[in-house]
Amino acid sequence: MYRKEIKVLDCTIRDGGLMNNHLFTDDFLSAVFKSVNSSGVDYIELGYKADESQFSRSEYGSMKFCSEKDIEKVVNGEEVKSKISVMVDIGRVDPSSIPYKSESLIDMMRVASYVKDIDKAIDLANQIQGKGYETTINLMAVSHARELELDEALIQVEKESNIDALYLVDSFGALYSEQISHLAKKYKSLMPTKEIGIHAHNNQQLAFANTIEAIIQNVNYLDGTIFGIGRAAGNCPLELLLGFLKNPKYDLRPILKILESHFVNLKDEIEWGYTIPYMITGILDLHPRAGMKLRKSDNRDDYIGFFDSIAQSDSA
Repeated sequence: MYRKEIKVLDCTIRDGGLMNNHLFTDDFLSAVFKSVNSSGVDYIELGYKADESQFSRSEYGSMKFCSEKDIEKVVNGEEVKSKISVMVDIGRVDPSSIPYKSESLIDMMRVASYVKDIDKAIDLANQIQGKGYETTINLMAVSHARELELDEALIQVEKESNIDALYLVDSFGALYSEQISHLAKKYKSLMPTKEIGIHAHNNQQLAFANTIEAIIQNVNYLDGTIFGIGRAAGNCPLELLLGFLKNPKYDLRPILKILESHFVNLKDEIEWGYTIPYMITGILDLHPRAGMKLRKSDNRDDYIGFFDSIAQSDSA
């Protein structure tokens, strides 16, 4: 699928860091950056811009904070070809501490928000864009959003924000392709001047298929991660996405090389990807935290007990 408007964003380091408090080695961070930067991918998201008064560097790795010094260390002297992105959470960043784009290596900041916080998201995104950055709002857990409230939020984004794109985020890996199609059409209809993005989770092994459906519906900002690494069931695998797009500007070889050298063994240290507990939370449209807790317990493979316990809680 070739369309010149399509932009691919790799969020390997940012979403993968949710599984280990961003405690990756310097070698790993630089190697991933070098590989993605060499692949022709449009954006690489390194982590979060989190307030150090709220989070401690003794508990979290450098990509939780993404200071200019942190980013320089990751870039490690490479010529930067991919644009650098970071994510910001409402209430976890001080907008006044964000430097102007002219003083930063960062090109884009993505504001993570739930529908109920859309006022705050628009305000934060507009402040950041006023400093010269590209901006998006990533509207999370959309599978839980009420239709009317979602419509109102989208209309408000269209009228009040200056963002470059709004992301459809399937946080719980609960959506099917028909629902992605419906939502993408809704987003395009209610926000005709905005680009739309897709960030899919793989609880039901549908992240790649749902991303393809989004592309069919003219969604142009696409998220992926190397080997699908990410919180719980992970994300749309970047290597699959690049292979599907058939765009000569993307080079799959650097991704395959880093996958072989760093990610195969990483699976022995950090668990991510499709497993039955994450499938269960996906089909029940629940946050995967219960599945993550189970996988760290002595009863990590008690699928029936897990299903019965959370199904009963969900129906209560």
